[in-house]
Amino acid sequence: MAKDIVCGMYVDEDKTPFKAERRGVTYYFCSEACLKTFLAPEIELRNLKILTVFALVLGGLTAFFEYVYPVDLLAPNHVLLFLLATPVQFIAGWRFYKGTWDAIKARQANMDTLIAIGTTAAWFYSTLYTFQDLGLFPQLIPATLTEGPHVYFTESGLIIGFILLGKTMEHIVKGRASEAVRKLLDLQPRIATVVRDNRELQIPVEEVQVGDVIIVRPGERIPVDGVVVEGYSSVDESMITGESIPSEKKKDDVVIGGTINKTGLLKMKATRVGSDTMLSQIVRMIEEAVLSKTPIQRIADKVSAYFIPVVVAIAITSFIFWYFIIGLPFGLAFTMLIAVLIIACPCALGIATPAALMIAAGKGAQYGILFKSGEYLEKAQKIDVVIFDKTGTLTKGESTLTDIKSFNGFSERVVLKYAAVVEKRSEHPLAEAVVKEALNRGIDLNLEPESFNIIPGQGVYALVDKHEVLLGNRKLMQDHGVNIDNSVEEEIKHLEEDGKTVMLLALDRRLIGAIALSDTLKEGAMEAIQKLKKMNIKVAMLTGDNKRTANAIAKKLGIDMVFAEVLPSEKASIVKKLKDEGKVVAMVGDGVNDAPALAQADIGIAIGSGTDIAKEAGGIILVKNDPRDVVSVIQLSRKTVRKIKQNLFWAFIYNVALIPVAAGALYPLGVTLNPIYAAIAMASSSITVTINSMLLTLFRLEK
Repeated sequence: MAKDIVCGMYVDEDKTPFKAERRGVTYYFCSEACLKTFLAPEIELRNLKILTVFALVLGGLTAFFEYVYPVDLLAPNHVLLFLLATPVQFIAGWRFYKGTWDAIKARQANMDTLIAIGTTAAWFYSTLYTFQDLGLFPQLIPATLTEGPHVYFTESGLIIGFILLGKTMEHIVKGRASEAVRKLLDLQPRIATVVRDNRELQIPVEEVQVGDVIIVRPGERIPVDGVVVEGYSSVDESMITGESIPSEKKKDDVVIGGTINKTGLLKMKATRVGSDTMLSQIVRMIEEAVLSKTPIQRIADKVSAYFIPVVVAIAITSFIFWYFIIGLPFGLAFTMLIAVLIIACPCALGIATPAALMIAAGKGAQYGILFKSGEYLEKAQKIDVVIFDKTGTLTKGESTLTDIKSFNGFSERVVLKYAAVVEKRSEHPLAEAVVKEALNRGIDLNLEPESFNIIPGQGVYALVDKHEVLLGNRKLMQDHGVNIDNSVEEEIKHLEEDGKTVMLLALDRRLIGAIALSDTLKEGAMEAIQKLKKMNIKVAMLTGDNKRTANAIAKKLGIDMVFAEVLPSEKASIVKKLKDEGKVVAMVGDGVNDAPALAQADIGIAIGSGTDIAKEAGGIILVKNDPRDVVSVIQLSRKTVRKIKQNLFWAFIYNVALIPVAAGALYPLGVTLNPIYAAIAMASSSITVTINSMLLTLFRLEK
């Protein structure tokens, strides 16, 4: 079943003829009215306002001439009321008939069904009575039925008017709620300046192709995602990352479409265009998060599936009870039937969850937090344990070489040379620091390895100038029979106790040196861990580093649970073990080797600067690469779930509390519910839910 993004009802994708595709996502609708609202919200809102005024004016005149100043201008006995109420019933109320017919074609009831049945019953009875009284029809309604109210033209007209008023207000508020998505879409400029055949051309941004060279002048928005090929500038990325300080951009730096070039001229090469840009992906994620089912929403779905048939049964049963069994006047029993049908319309139930999800997903996007599904947005508030990968997540992953130790008569320069020659071929985060230090010392790195193999979780094996070179951790040395004597072990131990990562170097199975590197902690890492602990959430760190180094970093950060010397293939197993203990586990990572663990976790949180595969595996993406945003995810989730529960309460309270009243439960006390007030209460329910969701826009994440 798919969800109608406009009214919130669930529809069968195979049965409904109403669907539309936008940005690669197919949307399904319960009726043509909902489809039109989605495709052209401004036109639909304008039409809705006109119909609302039309219905309320004629409905108000009907009430005036029935209750305040009854006159027989054209003919006796309610003909004027018929002439005023009928246009409301079939012009303003046509959308409800159309929606009911659409529901019949899709073989399911929708919210329009109750409104159409209730108002038509009131109008039809009143019309029959009016023309029977004029002698145009035979006596179809026995005289005994005409006790109490004779006609219900005012009720049918004002019910439609107030329901349309509620829909208009809901439309306006929901429009404001989706402003975050519209603002994101408006960020992309319409025109791009590209260089083709050594000429600058201004073309629509839709025509930009991958590989095009684009010129972005100061003050202009960057049209698509790309890489700087020339120039230097500062770029305002606040609308994407939430970071207020402009980011400095130079050659080879990545730039994001929709951000603003502040100072210098940039020449960039397009890498992602159209629906592949980050901006388009953010918008698509927000919309998909709103469309997806959440656990709390599935409960509401089950209720909704039985709700309309039960309501119709209650309405008919109440009429039969009061008229045939108790013997109340027909008019009074009939009023109860109409009131039950109108008060029960579950409009608010349909928007209770999606309204809150839409605003929360938009709010998250403003802070650089993207939810792939509404389920992750809801589930994050249940997190018991957060596991952080170390390198690139808690640390910057930008190591600097701090120490070089040489053994067995070899010099530091020789140790660094062999290490750098091997690391030239490696993509490991530590490799860059080794190569950089060698170049700084003027070491010639023209020598090329004759063979090169990565041993996951251990290091590398290479053949350099006919020498067998091993560079990695103790396990690599042990597996290849390299002896590490006690004096060397002591030196390594001291380096690791300082929180440094030590790589051992062996030449022809003989240990010749050790290289120590230090990775600096990310700004905000310590603060994130402290806040999580204050929220009674356990924090763990996962790393391939040895236990001493891992424990030294964990001690600095205040992390008690440490998993060290973990191979990439073992990360998912650790996550599964914690889940098997009954914990709700979130995994935070950024690399390819984190992807299995991210997928295994209840909630995978991918750091935005990480690889595409990590982002694909994660359910939540942190664009800013800030570990404090993990705290923000949980805060936003808790606030959103609170709002959804409040919305469901308000959606149900009107129905649960007032259906019995509408059915006559308080009649022995002299209290009955006029169908007009039922319509006002039903409309108020939708407005209350939507406005309550709107309060999420006031929510500010802590920093």
